[in-house]
Amino acid sequence: MKAAVLQSGRLTIRDVPRPESTPGHVLLKVLACGVCRTDLHILDGELPALRDALIPGHQVVGETAGGKRVGVSWLGGVDGTCPYCLRGLENLCDHPTFTGYNVDGGYAEYVLVREDFVFPLPAELDALHAAPLLCAGIIGFRSLRVAGVEPGDRVGLFGFGSSAHLAISVLLSWNCTVYVSTRGASHRKLAQSLGATWVGSEDDKPPVELDRAITFAPSGDVVISALSSLRKGGVVAINAIHLDRFPQFDYDKLLWGERQIRSVANMTRTDARDFLELAARIDLKPRVTVFPLDQANDALMAIRKDSIDGAAVIVP
Repeated sequence: MKAAVLQSGRLTIRDVPRPESTPGHVLLKVLACGVCRTDLHILDGELPALRDALIPGHQVVGETAGGKRVGVSWLGGVDGTCPYCLRGLENLCDHPTFTGYNVDGGYAEYVLVREDFVFPLPAELDALHAAPLLCAGIIGFRSLRVAGVEPGDRVGLFGFGSSAHLAISVLLSWNCTVYVSTRGASHRKLAQSLGATWVGSEDDKPPVELDRAITFAPSGDVVISALSSLRKGGVVAINAIHLDRFPQFDYDKLLWGERQIRSVANMTRTDARDFLELAARIDLKPRVTVFPLDQANDALMAIRKDSIDGAAVIVP
C-alpha cells in the first residue's frame, strides 16, 4: 500500500507492506484522515520519537471488510488495569497507545487498529466532514468539559483553528456567548461568520470578563492572555499537548480569586461517543480543505502556516 512515512524528520510517500489483521484488531481501508497540529509536534520532534519509521495520522475514517464506516482517534488503546483506568480515567492511562505516534496511523491506504477503540459513525456524517471531528472535535469537546462550561456561560476561545471552529458550534448549541481572540484576518472572519459575539486579534482583550476560556494555540503567552480575561472563579483549559514555554506571571493579579488553570489530556471513549452523537444532532459540518495522500507535506504546511480555514483532510 502507499503511505506517508515519517523517518529521520522527513515525511515521504512510499510503498510499504499492508498490515495484516491480528486478534483484537481490525483492518480498515482509510477513507479520510484529518491533519492535526499534534502531527506537526511529532514531525518537529517536540514530542519525542517513539519509533524509527512511523505513519502519522489519528483522525481516521475507515471502512471495515464488511463495509461498516468507523472512526479512530488519538487514543488508540489503554491497558485497562492501571489505577487511572480503574478509576474511569482512561485518558490518563499509564500505558496508552496513541494512533499515529507509537502505532501507525491513517496517512495510508490501510490502517490496523484495536477493535475496541473504533467508533461507529452516524449516517449523517460523511467521511470528509467526520475526519476532523475525531480529534479536533473530540478534544475540543473535552476541553469544554474540563473548563466546566455551563449553558449560558461567557466563553473565550483563544486561537481559532480546526478545533476551535468546531467548539464554537457546540457552545452556541448550549446558548453560550463566545468571544474569540486569534491571529489572522481570515480566522477572525470565520469566527464572525460562525456566530462569535466578539472577535479580536491575539493582542486584544475581550470586552467582558469570561466565565471560561479555552486556549488552542501552543503558546504560553496565549494562556496568560486567557487568564487575564477571567472573572474570579473562572477556569482556563489548555487544549494543547505541547506549549512553547510558560511565562512568569503576577499571581496576585491573574490567578488569585480562585481562578484555575487546567490541562486537557487526551480523551476517553465516552467523550468520543457523546461528541459524535451531539455532532450528528446539531448537524456539525467542519470547514475542510482536501489533500491527496501524495500531498501530505502540503497539508502539514497549511496547518503550520495557518493558511487554511478549518481543517485539512488527507484522502488516499
